[in-house]
Amino acid sequence: MKIVVALGGNAILQRGEEGSAEEQFAHVRSAVARLADLVARGETLLITHGNGPQVGDILLKNECAADMLPRMPLDVCGAESQGMLGYMLQQSMENALSARGIARPVISIITQTQVDPLDPAFSSPSKPIGPYFTREEADAHGAEHGWSMHETGSGGARFRRVVPSPEPLDIIERRSIGALFREGFIVIAAGGGGIPVYRTAEGALRGIEAVVDKDLAAAKLATAIGADILLILTDVPGAYLNFRTPEQRLVADVSVRAVRRWLSEGRFAEGSMAPKMRACMRFVEGGGTTAIITSLDLVEQALEGGVGTRIIP
Repeated sequence: MKIVVALGGNAILQRGEEGSAEEQFAHVRSAVARLADLVARGETLLITHGNGPQVGDILLKNECAADMLPRMPLDVCGAESQGMLGYMLQQSMENALSARGIARPVISIITQTQVDPLDPAFSSPSKPIGPYFTREEADAHGAEHGWSMHETGSGGARFRRVVPSPEPLDIIERRSIGALFREGFIVIAAGGGGIPVYRTAEGALRGIEAVVDKDLAAAKLATAIGADILLILTDVPGAYLNFRTPEQRLVADVSVRAVRRWLSEGRFAEGSMAPKMRACMRFVEGGGTTAIITSLDLVEQALEGGVGTRIIP
């Protein structure tokens, strides 16, 4: 089967860790070992990944060095994270396949995602990124850089920058990615939802300050390259109705129609499970066979149909 795997950024850098290269490599190797087992049984994989914690660290480094070096815009920071995580995933996958006696080429592709600069999201930024600031720092950054700042919780440093999260319209490198995927390459692409770009009136590409939801971008890419399965890996066994309540219930096999109804009723949290369910729905609506949400340790059983949440036509 041709499978697009969406791996969360928090699976690579976990809460409370320092974020050293050693820590992140250790998590990547653990994740890749599971995915290499899928390759060993004959699957063709494309791997996308989150980058939230990593971009946050890159933005914090920008702040720490602001007196000596110019700040990099958000699209450049996203590209930095794609290069770093792509390197870690590519090297770890090559080593894991070699240890299993498998000769499969692995490649990472810096990927751009086209968005509409007139998307309504640009008039109401909502995606928090980067470090926390005090009110005075937030006011200064807002005035100097035009950033939108949002108060999050209590305490001294409780303000964060928020940026737009527009809809992904197209994956710029989809033809190259698809060609490699069909040739049997293990491709790593669209990290962090891809680098948000738009086209000028003259047709030129330009980066834009935004963050594209990684699962929606994964669904867009999976549809474009004709994948059979979209596999979204998270930290829970699947999607739950009434999550974290006494009435909590795991969703097993479910139709696109039911998912659409539940999303319209607000049964899943935005910023958490709702985008994942929306991405699965779009992939299946676009011709995909099955979309699955599950945890990394249950991935093989989920592909066999025994666990996880499966969205079907």
